[in-house]
Amino acid sequence: MNTLGWVGCEHPFVDEVSVVQVNQVTVGRFGGNSAAGAYKNEDGCIVWADVQQEWEFAMVLDAHYSADSAALIVNRFQQEQMNVKTILSQSSPVALKQIEEHILTVLQNHDFLQACREVKGETACLFVVRKEKYVWWLSVGDCMLYLLHPELADLGQYLLNERQFYEWIGQVNTFDQPVPCFTRGTRELRTGSNQIFLTTDGLTECPGEPYAESEAIYHALMEISADIAVIKMLSTIQEHHVRDSTTIITWNVHVVEQASMPSDL
Repeated sequence: MNTLGWVGCEHPFVDEVSVVQVNQVTVGRFGGNSAAGAYKNEDGCIVWADVQQEWEFAMVLDAHYSADSAALIVNRFQQEQMNVKTILSQSSPVALKQIEEHILTVLQNHDFLQACREVKGETACLFVVRKEKYVWWLSVGDCMLYLLHPELADLGQYLLNERQFYEWIGQVNTFDQPVPCFTRGTRELRTGSNQIFLTTDGLTECPGEPYAESEAIYHALMEISADIAVIKMLSTIQEHHVRDSTTIITWNVHVVEQASMPSDL
């Protein structure tokens, strides 16, 4: 299993495009242009990938006011690496049920909630797990998850989650409310090549909006390899003088099995 854990306060990547591989997963980071006013990066991410057991665990975070909330979550889940690995080593029906239960248990732990009350600021946070031919996610806030496949694109479907505003983890914390608010879901991957793509909103809210439409992201990734595509996307928003930071996590999953189809075909 190969791993990456990072928070923008460690290395902000201001004026710097970084693209690295974590096994089959491409991770891209850009901290914005200093000429446009960027001077810090409050994003964060985790990537764990196990090729042999056919799973990936990814998190992307977009904090504000400070990176403290993103750092708190990244550090807390780094401590859960072995628990996550054990859960995801099981079959997909068991693993996906248990990973949701485990993540919600961690996020609602008394000590974790107390630590959140003491940080400066709060963060959007998107958890994504791919196990075998399924992808599962839990989303708090406005980070975006795409599933890119020609069959879905033909029907105009790209995004898996919907952005939610005024929803965070940290000093202001949805899990500290009487009723926590978040979204979650599970999808079957399609037969053939599936591109899973997570991003913070610096990519889609860039001046000139080169990637505001989901279709533009789809075409950027379908034309060339993921690492080259991510370099090109981050370089494009750099050229458009974006101020906000962007973190991208993407990987391809090839499914051999026949995906669900209508019974009248």
